Amino acid sequence: MITNTELEYKGDLYPSKIVSFEHEGDSVLFHTDNKVILKVTVLRDSLIRFRFTTKGYFSNDFSYAIDKTQLHGYNFLEVTEELNYYQIRTSKVKCKIQKVDLRTSILDLNDNVIVEDELGFHWEESYEYGGNIVKMSKSSKDGECFYGLGDKATQLNLKGKRLENFATDQYAFSKDQEPLYKVVPFYIGLQNKQSYGIFFDNTFRTFFDFCHERRSVTSFWAEGGEMNYYFIYGPQMQDVVTTYTDLTGKPELPPLWVLGYHQCKWSYYPESKVKDIAAKFRELQIPCDAIYLDIDYMEGFRCFTWNKEYFPDPKRMVAELAEDGFKTIVIIDPGIKIDKDYWVYKEALEKDYFCKRADGPYMKGKVWPGECNFPDYTNPVVREWWAGLFKELVSEIGVKGVWNDMNEPAVMEVPNKTFPMDVRHVYDGNPCSHRKAHNIYGTQMARATYHGVKRFAYPKRPFVITRSAYSGAQRYTSSWTGDNVATWEHLWVANIQVQRMCISGMGFTGSDIGGFAEQPTGELYARWIQLGVFHPFCRTHSSGHHGEQEPWAFDEDVINITRKFVNLRYQLLPYLYTMFWQYIEEGIPMLKPLVYFDQDDLQTHYRNDEFIFGNQILVCPILEPNSLGRRMYIPRGEWYNYWTNELAVGGREVWIDTKFDEIPVFVKAGAIIPKYPVQQYVGELEFDELTLDLYYKNGKEKSVVYEDAQDGYDYKKGRYSFLSFRLIGKENELIVQLHKEGKYETPYSKYKINLIGLPFKVKEIEIDNEIIVFDKFSFESNHTLTIDKEFTELHIIGE
Repeated sequence: MITNTELEYKGDLYPSKIVSFEHEGDSVLFHTDNKVILKVTVLRDSLIRFRFTTKGYFSNDFSYAIDKTQLHGYNFLEVTEELNYYQIRTSKVKCKIQKVDLRTSILDLNDNVIVEDELGFHWEESYEYGGNIVKMSKSSKDGECFYGLGDKATQLNLKGKRLENFATDQYAFSKDQEPLYKVVPFYIGLQNKQSYGIFFDNTFRTFFDFCHERRSVTSFWAEGGEMNYYFIYGPQMQDVVTTYTDLTGKPELPPLWVLGYHQCKWSYYPESKVKDIAAKFRELQIPCDAIYLDIDYMEGFRCFTWNKEYFPDPKRMVAELAEDGFKTIVIIDPGIKIDKDYWVYKEALEKDYFCKRADGPYMKGKVWPGECNFPDYTNPVVREWWAGLFKELVSEIGVKGVWNDMNEPAVMEVPNKTFPMDVRHVYDGNPCSHRKAHNIYGTQMARATYHGVKRFAYPKRPFVITRSAYSGAQRYTSSWTGDNVATWEHLWVANIQVQRMCISGMGFTGSDIGGFAEQPTGELYARWIQLGVFHPFCRTHSSGHHGEQEPWAFDEDVINITRKFVNLRYQLLPYLYTMFWQYIEEGIPMLKPLVYFDQDDLQTHYRNDEFIFGNQILVCPILEPNSLGRRMYIPRGEWYNYWTNELAVGGREVWIDTKFDEIPVFVKAGAIIPKYPVQQYVGELEFDELTLDLYYKNGKEKSVVYEDAQDGYDYKKGRYSFLSFRLIGKENELIVQLHKEGKYETPYSKYKINLIGLPFKVKEIEIDNEIIVFDKFSFESNHTLTIDKEFTELHIIGE
């Protein structure tokens, strides 16, 4: 019999009435009479998982995104049956499931609706591929705002947008272009001063509609797989982001040098060119810790090889660069050249490690080396093999980090820029097609690379950076925003992308400073470096097709501005390192959009430009040419202008004058900002004092400083120093209390304290109940105090 599928097409299908439910430990299962099952799992009082199946049973529960090392637990769980609904209650929220159709609503304990289903879960049978297209729609209230979703080149607030998640090589992408390189299907909703999060853990191509099609409905759907999402309750955005970051995992601490300035280009070769670049940085006294080698260092673009004409002795070159403080980073792509004389290809072929098409032949596609096959990184055996390939690069030649590119995966000269969807993957024992594996291919490559670099770099810490990523990739790798363009619009885009990545759990991110494609003017490059030094990852990178893009490719003004701002980054390294420590320990994003910083202030909900760097520094880039100032919003509180030390009261939009060598930077009143002396590279100098810039506040403020040996794993054995400063400011007195944790002994012995904004003349200084003698004239002229680091309480008393 021939079936007419057009006649049988049913369109959207919906759950019918609940016929039974079961409560098993932390989970409640609801069964409908048309075989839909909803499994609600309470992981924490504020973290609830919703998992649907339409076939009467669940497939194997497997996710690459979830950090399985995290422990979850709730304080209270109660399930009750009412006339029309079932209720699941925790100590934070109530979840109601309607008996008639499985629609859910989540309320706070005061019965205020946080989020509720509109149509709720529904699905459409996929006749072409099998399985379902799974859909979810939720009601959206007036004034509701949406944030997150990772690497999106659009407004920070996603209200009114429709977005797509399918990892795609988008060379020279434009503002609002969809999709891009990364897939982070997690968003934050904010309404009525309450924040919540939704993480839709589905690796198929997914879509999100934030009141674009219908102004009162937000929806998300996937082309296959399960409707499987996590609800996260705040009510503060900080709580949502921290819980999501815990759920999907956090990285380990990078070596301190990784937070320095990096220089890259497609491509630096031969060896003499690399040496010239390194020498010029040292000559101009612009700090730099890393130089990157793009694909031209290889022999015919074959991974794990060297072009001996360009680099006759890579081990010697890497060692000589290291003597001058430069760490060498090399690129590795997934495409393995089809060449019977190429050892990597032969090994993978013999062991059957390449991806295959549905009917058996290997997946073949053109990339830089020409025709290539591609390892299946979803196979744990392949990942282990891949990790072992880094032995020569890392442990023998001395490379300090690896850069994974083209791993969306990108394929040239095909319409969809990637693998055909029939390619098969092992998927860690859950065999599937590329439709399911595509979005996590780059993450699994980065994972395998991370384990290889970590194995052979030990006892030092690894460094890996990737272009493509899925939620959870932050456990293994840093990232950058891909092939941007040298335009003012892209400077605006880069600022928003990095903020968005930070609140999407993937904080160790930066952009190609100056733009990858095309050529920036000196002014654009200067403005970009002024922003880039405040991003977690800081690297200039460009396409060699468009000319030179080193700081000295421009005029003397740009060289001086680059030096000034890179110097500032190196001074702020202990502040940056502390930011990173708080990210890995507590899931606190390193950059904070203003709405994250103060969600109760409606003025922050649509701000794009301003952000908080760490916890206490406010940054607002200059995003237009010929600007000697700009309007910006200063959040509520008191803030000191970093350049003038003038005090500004926040909660308002103001005009800020700037110069070509400045951007608006403010420091929160009461902050204590740690600084190192300027070094040309991390570890160049030994120094005997830590500078602390102390900004007076009439009130209380806490500041922290984390330090350790700057590399290695002793910090995991308690050998770190964590300083907690408590500032108490009064009209006539300033008190600083210091508490130290950890077994690490910092190499310096003194604090040099710069007192900024003191409203009184100093009459007396007391340290740990002892009055100290100080040179009154010199102290009053520069308000600088140098004291032993072992103090616990400092009193500065006014006249």
